[in-house]
Amino acid sequence: MESCVPPGFRFHPTDEELVGYYLKKKVASQKIDLDVIRDIDLYRIEPWDLQERCRIGYEEQSEWYFFSHKDKKYPTGTRTNRATMAGFWKATGRDKAVHDKNKLIGMRKTLVFYKGRAPNGQKTDWIMHEYRLESEENGAPQAS
Repeated sequence: MESCVPPGFRFHPTDEELVGYYLKKKVASQKIDLDVIRDIDLYRIEPWDLQERCRIGYEEQSEWYFFSHKDKKYPTGTRTNRATMAGFWKATGRDKAVHDKNKLIGMRKTLVFYKGRAPNGQKTDWIMHEYRLESEENGAPQAS
């Protein structure tokens, strides 16, 4: 499915724009001016298939953007299921705060894709940044 963007269009949002505009509007079910971010089920698609599903325009891309709901590992738990048929996404490093001016608006988690099953998965070069909304009232970010 091709997105309808003008020739030469480049989509290169900052962390603040991704969280403060795109994610905030998506969560609030508000219209986004240019519909360039696809909805996908991340856990039913392998990283190498994202390219076709999330392409914007005709330019070669090395980054793809999409919305996906978090899948819970257990119905009553808080842990996230990040497995696909071929492997799994593993969180790495610390979550990074996303600020708009001095206000905390979200968090960015970095994940790496491993082929196979934990704990014997084989690390790949696929990296994903997962964003979530956060508010000052929430205090410290919740672990997922």
